[in-house]
Amino acid sequence: MKHRYQINGISCGGCVTRVKKTLEEHPNIENVEIFLQPVGATIVKMNKKLTVEELQGQLNELEGYTIAEIS
Repeated sequence: MKHRYQINGISCGGCVTRVKKTLEEHPNIENVEIFLQPVGATIVKMNKKLTVEELQGQLNELEGYTIAEIS
């Protein structure tokens, strides 16, 4: 299942690569697409729906990024 999020703190391709790699390390995340237009728009494909808190916990390995679900 795919879910849409907004990741704040993304400003370049390097950010995209780091955040994508970090999120995809979670065993329930199959694939992550992060866009620079609009900045930080993200689609996460998961085996099992994770809460925003769980996703933020995964992102906390990096500094300066926050995630919010887009309805």
